[in-house]
Amino acid sequence: MISFEKAMEIIMTDVRTTGSERVDFNEALYRILVEDVFSDVDMPPFNKSAVDGYACRFADLQQPLHVLEVIAAGSLPSRGIGPGECIKVMTGAMVPEGADTVIMVEDTEETEAGVIRFTSGKTATNIAWKAEDVKNGDKVLEKGLLIMPQHLAIMASVGCVNPLVARQPHVAVLSTGDELVEPYHAPRPGSIRNSNGFQLAAQVKDAHCLVSYLGIIPDNEQATQQAISHALENFDMVILSGGVSMGDFDFVPRIMKQNNVEILFRKVAVKPGRPTVFGRTHKSYIFGLPGNPVSSFINFEIFAKPLLYRMMGHNHQPGELSLPLAMDLVRKKADRMEWLPVKFSGEGSVIPVNYHGSAHIHALSLAQGLMCIPQGISEIKKGAPVHVRPI
Repeated sequence: MISFEKAMEIIMTDVRTTGSERVDFNEALYRILVEDVFSDVDMPPFNKSAVDGYACRFADLQQPLHVLEVIAAGSLPSRGIGPGECIKVMTGAMVPEGADTVIMVEDTEETEAGVIRFTSGKTATNIAWKAEDVKNGDKVLEKGLLIMPQHLAIMASVGCVNPLVARQPHVAVLSTGDELVEPYHAPRPGSIRNSNGFQLAAQVKDAHCLVSYLGIIPDNEQATQQAISHALENFDMVILSGGVSMGDFDFVPRIMKQNNVEILFRKVAVKPGRPTVFGRTHKSYIFGLPGNPVSSFINFEIFAKPLLYRMMGHNHQPGELSLPLAMDLVRKKADRMEWLPVKFSGEGSVIPVNYHGSAHIHALSLAQGLMCIPQGISEIKKGAPVHVRPI
């Protein structure tokens, strides 16, 4: 059994990337950027009014100002201004030559036709200066970025309409076990509905990767061999749930070896999820996750998701909060890192959810986060800070 840290080191060593492709930027949301993006314009591209008001010289604010014209956003001034002059500009309009200030309309009054005066004691310049945000040629987005809506706005502003992004890994999800039936059917005596397959497929989608759910593998070696062989040959990653413990029908690790999988570890000091298998072939990665749904959920999040992102060139950094524990916590064994489902209280503390173990899927559905208890820690006092990963 290896530590969580050692398992992560193994998983993240010599990761094979998926390659790249160009897409229309409208299709780039949640993709990983493979090359830096540079601006082809200054932003703002000209001195731009930040308010509706009058462009003038600051030195002239104590005297009447003659209004020369009105400029809407998108229109150009026909002339600059001189002493005692101003031009009315709308928000976003170009500031005319000679002006160093735009006074807001509400800080003025018209004294006679075509003449205004400043009525406030002070004013900001209210000008967004040319290139104060970005200069032509500046790097505006870095490769490895997970593209979010705000990044699409930047791409649009610099004309990056065909960004180079990482190809999405295609992941096969399989469930093992004669006791499983698909959710569309009523369980027969001794059977349960398959929840893991659909939970894992959703987690793959949530990691912004492609997924194919390949169904339930019955507990026989021939079927398991055929399913694993097909998945390893056709997908970038294979995720199986169940069949990795020490039971009479847990063939998965042996069949992995028969399919030229280099098994890199079989047990991890993590609770839940100790019997987690990880390996790789010349073209694919494979995880054998425990069959209990909480175990498979957690081990996907802490092991498989970071690898999927790294395959796309992104360094996944899950959000982590440090919050006080709402009650004393004691555990009998501290030989493994433990992840517990928790809620957040209105006072900003962490409350463990009523939890009966790795098969208790309802506890996970009620949780707002996963609290990590490090290996070797058996007791945490009320009020002590704990690390929580929101889910």
